[in-house]
Order: sequence, then C-alpha cells, then structure tokens
Amino acid sequence: MIAIVDYGMGNVASVSNAFKRLGHDVTLTDNVEKLKQATHIILPGVGSFQAAMEEIRERGLKEPLQQLAKEKPFLGICLGMQLLFTTGFENGVTEGLDIIPGTVEQIDTPYLLPHIGWNALTIKEGHTAFLPFQDKHVYFVHTFEARTEANYLVATTDYGTEIPGIVQNGYVYGIQFHPEKSGEVGVEILKAFLKTTE
Repeated sequence: MIAIVDYGMGNVASVSNAFKRLGHDVTLTDNVEKLKQATHIILPGVGSFQAAMEEIRERGLKEPLQQLAKEKPFLGICLGMQLLFTTGFENGVTEGLDIIPGTVEQIDTPYLLPHIGWNALTIKEGHTAFLPFQDKHVYFVHTFEARTEANYLVATTDYGTEIPGIVQNGYVYGIQFHPEKSGEVGVEILKAFLKTTE
C-alpha cells in the first residue's frame, strides 16, 4: 500500500490517480499508524513552504515523517520535494524536514517567475535508472528551487540557471516537476522511483 500524506495542501487526487493507474493500492491519510503500515510514503504539495510546514507540525507529522524517511521509500513531489530540505526562505525563514541537506530559495534567473511550462531533463552521471529520461520534457510550476550539493542531484533542468529536477538521498527522492501532469514520461518516472526502491 502506498500512503499519500494528507496535510491539507496538495494535488492529492491527481497524484493518487497516477499511482492507482500503475495498479497500486493508495490511501490518503495523516494518521501516523496508517503511514507506518505503508510500503511507500508520498508527500505531495502545492502552496508555500512556510504554510506547509506549519500544517505538518500542527498535525504532529514532522518527527514521524523524518523517521519514516529512514525506514521506507519516500517521495516528495513539487512543494513536497522542497519540504525535504533543511531550510526554506519563502515568506521568511522556516525549518524544513531536513531529510536532504540544503535550502529552498527563489530561483535566481533572468527569466520570468514563476517557472511554468515544459522543460527537458538532464540526467546526472551514475543514475542509470533515470537515463531513459535524458532530454525528456516534464511540466514545472514553481518559483522556488532547492539548493543542495551535487551528490544529491539525479536530474536538472535549465531555466536560465540549473534547477534541480530530481534529488535523492538513499531511498528518499524528490521531484520538483509534476509527474502526474507530465504525460507518459511522468508515469514512467514514477515507475522508475518504485522500481529503484523495491
């Protein structure tokens, strides 16, 4: 069973449907015991870093999510990916989940923000499971980006600057774009996440 974390801020229906189409049982919950029973944890998200972390703390989910990330395959999507990092700088300074070292800051680009649209992925050396997605286009909607060390990068995209598209720390992955809105490529990326964490 795949558990999607319900903290009131996320495109949970489309994410849930994407995994259901892959043949998986999916539950949407903020119940810690149910999360512990899952094989995979999915942390979606749309909105601001500060508001999301406030909801996560109020629901008593911060420490359980940090622990679950040490025990189970864990995927953050869009804002959910950003929450994996140490500190966010949207609407002030906010502590994140600190599962992957780094910060989340406004994209430093000469292009218009938010970054909205289809961009090609560049897969980093050594990530063979994701090599089929080299130069494939996926759908981004965001104003803030993760800033982290190169060894956590699986894929990047160019938007006047190099932006992390997929990050990894062990069995914890983060996807900045929306795989559930990225057509067949997005579906195949979710399958690659599931396969690499079997």
